[in-house]
Amino acid sequence: MPIYKAPVDDTLFILNDVLGIERYHNLPGFADVTPDMTAAILGEAAKLAEEVLFPINLSGDQEGCRRHEDGSVTVPGGFKEAYDLYRQAGWLGLAAPEEFGGQGLPYTLHTAVGEFMSAANMSLMMYPGLTQGAIAAILVHGSEEQKRAYLPKMVDGTWTGTMNLTEPHCGTDLGLLRTRAVPNGDGSYRISGQKIFISAGEHDMAENIVHLVLARIEGAPDGVKGISLFIVPKFRLDAGGEPSERNGVSCGAIEHKMGIHGNATCVMNYDEATGYLIGTENKGLSAMFVMMNEARLAVGMQGLSIAEVAYQNAANYARDRIQGRSLSGPKSPDKKADPIIVHPDIRRALLTIKAFNEGGRAFTLWTALKSDIAHRSESEEERQTADDILSLMTPILKGVLTDKGFDHAVMAQQVFGGHGYIEEHGMSQYVRDARIAMIYEGANGIQALDLVGRKLALNGGRAVMALFKEIGDFCEENRNDEKLSAYTKALKKGLNDLQSATMWFMQNAMAKPDNAGAGSTDYMHLFGLVVLGYMWAKMAKTAEETLAAGETRRADYLKNKLITAKFFMERILPETALRKARIETGADTMMALDAAAF
Repeated sequence: MPIYKAPVDDTLFILNDVLGIERYHNLPGFADVTPDMTAAILGEAAKLAEEVLFPINLSGDQEGCRRHEDGSVTVPGGFKEAYDLYRQAGWLGLAAPEEFGGQGLPYTLHTAVGEFMSAANMSLMMYPGLTQGAIAAILVHGSEEQKRAYLPKMVDGTWTGTMNLTEPHCGTDLGLLRTRAVPNGDGSYRISGQKIFISAGEHDMAENIVHLVLARIEGAPDGVKGISLFIVPKFRLDAGGEPSERNGVSCGAIEHKMGIHGNATCVMNYDEATGYLIGTENKGLSAMFVMMNEARLAVGMQGLSIAEVAYQNAANYARDRIQGRSLSGPKSPDKKADPIIVHPDIRRALLTIKAFNEGGRAFTLWTALKSDIAHRSESEEERQTADDILSLMTPILKGVLTDKGFDHAVMAQQVFGGHGYIEEHGMSQYVRDARIAMIYEGANGIQALDLVGRKLALNGGRAVMALFKEIGDFCEENRNDEKLSAYTKALKKGLNDLQSATMWFMQNAMAKPDNAGAGSTDYMHLFGLVVLGYMWAKMAKTAEETLAAGETRRADYLKNKLITAKFFMERILPETALRKARIETGADTMMALDAAAF
């Protein structure tokens, strides 16, 4: 049976030692975030993840969700009770504004907690996860009346939320959207159409489900410029703000899918359902992108979380499974064979996953902190700088961590050999669950195009130039530190490759856009490798300084951190040269074949 232990100590090291979260006590919500409080919150989150959410993950996958003849949906056994415990403890509102019943704590802390919960049970955590995105959109674009009507119940988890974008003929290209909105004359609209792939679209865990739906108002312009966003509740609200009459929205089917079986991924039918405009007519995409950006960071975290739980199981298995003898001589002479963890190739796999997970955890929390600064700082300059980096990092974090999350779930499965292919060990579920994260909230190829086609040039390249300077300055400031040279030299080489690839795009993509498209995925991963390298260099510097200061309690942990950092620099970061070489081949060969030749 699978195991899971939340990485509390590693998360605390990143938050307290590497990021120095106490330095941000001037920001709203940070004042009470002491190391003791952070440890207490993460400890309670770990307890819920390990003892409540994780034990029903495998059974939830096996049972799945059931749709009944009346269109209602039942979640797997134990899910409702687990969600109630999660909701009652206030986890959904951890970072939500206090005026709507939240605790107002940092989004960074919410992200740390989110990793534990998602690793324990990704399918179940998608229900509150979608609600978080809907809350964010209503907070930014909703009217005061809409905020008062919907947010308190969504923040406390009594009601959940969804996002409805995709239609059978319309995925990434939302300009093809057909769902219609007809004004009723009283400020409301009649919404008609069909949406597919709607996560958490129907279930029995909440009193109401608040659907956020993209639709086109009659007479609106074609394409994306004519899309509006609407609140369409499952139950319309009465004069007292309580759910009353059933709205014209129903679950037509549950999608039969590869993974995340415990989440109800629905076909949603809207038959003149009553909806309420959020924000301005024909400006629905800007409102929806508030949800999308929050969701993309959360999905990147999902990639990390699945890789972490898959790694833990693979490492545990490798310590116990005996098979063959070590190449350098028996390590367990009292047994007929050695545990497979003695074999270099098993260690290659495990260290590769471990290095990406720990680097990815730092990357995720560092990016979440940028979000907190962007939304909470009183300094306009600080907000702008942080928002620049956040915008630049969003497609990289989503694309790289989910691509690698899937790769590393497969790699962890491989450690099990044939047992990894057998359902009872649970590794199949991690592979299947990880796969969706590469697709939803914008498939990773789209993330790469967004990065190269839009984010690099945004505001005259202000964000990318600032980040290059930050990483370059770190390398220069620590250039003469012999203990850090192994990290800074490798990082500087990776940064040089990234800068060179960026310059190549500037010189070759304007006149020939296919060059940008052909190299975009390699560029996204090249960029991700450098950011992960930067995270590892920062962690190595912190570990070296902490050990030099006489730390004894965490000495073994810190020494292991340095070994893993060195492995990343030696075995993983050099891939930047390969990515750069691929980018510089351009698009000619890639685009040469006639479509009929494929």
